[in-house]
Amino acid sequence: MIQKTLAACLVLASVAFPPLSGVRAEESLAGVDLTSAEMTQAELTRDEVEAILAAAAPGKPADFSSKRLSGLDLSGLDFSGAILRSTRLNASKLVGANLQNAVLDQAWLLKADLTDANLKGAHLFQAQAQGARLDGADLSGALVSSNLTKASLRGAKFVGADLSADMRNQSMGLMRGVLRSADLRGADFTGANLSRTDFEFALLQGANLTDANLMSATLGGADLTGSTVTGANFNNADVNSATLKNLTGETDSNLTKAANLTRAFRD
Repeated sequence: MIQKTLAACLVLASVAFPPLSGVRAEESLAGVDLTSAEMTQAELTRDEVEAILAAAAPGKPADFSSKRLSGLDLSGLDFSGAILRSTRLNASKLVGANLQNAVLDQAWLLKADLTDANLKGAHLFQAQAQGARLDGADLSGALVSSNLTKASLRGAKFVGADLSADMRNQSMGLMRGVLRSADLRGADFTGANLSRTDFEFALLQGANLTDANLMSATLGGADLTGSTVTGANFNNADVNSATLKNLTGETDSNLTKAANLTRAFRD
């Protein structure tokens, strides 16, 4: 009986939180009712959220695991160190919120607004942030193996962030940063680990990729016009149909190691 119950729980978990980061956005949400109360309605008010945050203490962070907070205006609140694992924050406003070192594993952030939010050192493992807005957000040092397809991240900071695929833990599919068709103009990826990250058709004009690790990343159709690539590792990065014009810091030791370089659009 225990085994059957556990098996049933695992099936339900896989339906509620499928391994989405390694598949197409339109496929990843298949079977998920995004119009349901579970995904669109909040079970707490802003005042109640503030009360939980105020009650947090050292060693006892505010815990919103699996809570429904979708649609709330939580702008400017201090969620630093908070647990937001599997929390629903779809279409929520977190403008200027402090989420430093917060745990957002498997959180739902579809079309959420995190403009200028502080996400330094945050943990976003398989968070679903398709269509979210993170313009000017700071994700320096954060783990971002999340789905950010079609998200707006203009001027966002990913300094020292990790968006790579952990090849030691891929039993549920390729879990990595997915930024397909994302707007990353002017984003700062200095020293970031972008190995195997998916940037297909992303806008990366003017991005700073200094010392970034792009080994085996997918850059097909991406636009890197005017980007800085000094010291970047493009070993086996797929640049098929990518736009690689007016780059700063391009050398024979980095970009020439990319895959399909002859199929890229260059000066």
